[in-house]
Amino acid sequence: MDSITQAALGAALGGAVAGSVLGRKALLTGALLGTLPDMDVVLDYGSAVANFTQHRGFSHSLLILVPLAFALAWLGHRWRPDLSQPRWLAFTGLILITHPLLDCLTTYGTQIFWPFGAPVALSSVFIIDPLYTLPLALAILFALWRPRLTGALGLGLLVSTLYLGWSLAAQQMISARVAPALAAEGLSDAPRLIQPMPLTTVLWRITVMAPEERLEIVTGFLDDEDVPLNIERFPRNRELEEAAAGLEEAQRLIWFTGGFLAWHRQDGRLAATDIRLGVPGAHPFTFVLAEQGPQDTGWQPVTSYKTDRTPMRSGLFTALWKRITGASPVICLATLETGPVGLSCS
Repeated sequence: MDSITQAALGAALGGAVAGSVLGRKALLTGALLGTLPDMDVVLDYGSAVANFTQHRGFSHSLLILVPLAFALAWLGHRWRPDLSQPRWLAFTGLILITHPLLDCLTTYGTQIFWPFGAPVALSSVFIIDPLYTLPLALAILFALWRPRLTGALGLGLLVSTLYLGWSLAAQQMISARVAPALAAEGLSDAPRLIQPMPLTTVLWRITVMAPEERLEIVTGFLDDEDVPLNIERFPRNRELEEAAAGLEEAQRLIWFTGGFLAWHRQDGRLAATDIRLGVPGAHPFTFVLAEQGPQDTGWQPVTSYKTDRTPMRSGLFTALWKRITGASPVICLATLETGPVGLSCS
């Protein structure tokens, strides 16, 4: 999740565990500790792909954070012995461990078992979701006024956690809704990604990697279930995909994204776009991995670099609002055109 949300979660947990003893210091210390794992963004691993895929790596690993929680609890008890050692451990442990667990619910991917295993990305919440953050923020505001009354913080944590539970249940309901349409396409076993659209868990985006094309479906809980799903199709450039398979940084990117990439040429350069994040036409992460060699000698790997971010398309949030509320039953992700049932996007 975003750093503001992680700070809010850390502050709420800190205040709930230690606010009766430490007062407002528990909120401030919790907020700082809640953002600590994200400080890995200042590290440079040598290339754009390395920086992208190693973020949420060691600093989010339970194998690192659990020992760190014990060490910080010992230091905290030396600083303020009026808070018992077990409560200091609850303070540091809950804040540090919930940070990567919350990140696991997003689409980006979190290496909670670094250096072992692939990233975990359940994709049930968008990276910024006000409905999750708001209960925490309101509870913190109350705690700043009455820092030693922790009941409001407990309530805020309960409500926000229930919202996360709803997001997981909603994801399963959307999965069941799209299953018949994918079966009709012969894609029941195709790799798919089911994630909420920006800032909501009412409207969902389903990305399916078919052998020769990529399918995008947008559906939500305000849709008429009797109306057929609208399927938007994007070509897959299998030639470039196969050419990139031998590139070391491409392999790293495929591992990190689960293969949810779009491959394309850019002025003689081989580029890959992470299609999990953003929406088509507004994906924030595109990396150049290779350049065309002289005299058609094939793709020559380069130290990867990130291209300029695509500007936010005008009308994005208006189109999303129309689609969320059902005012427009169809949204075309490639163009942001909205319209009635039957509107063709491909």
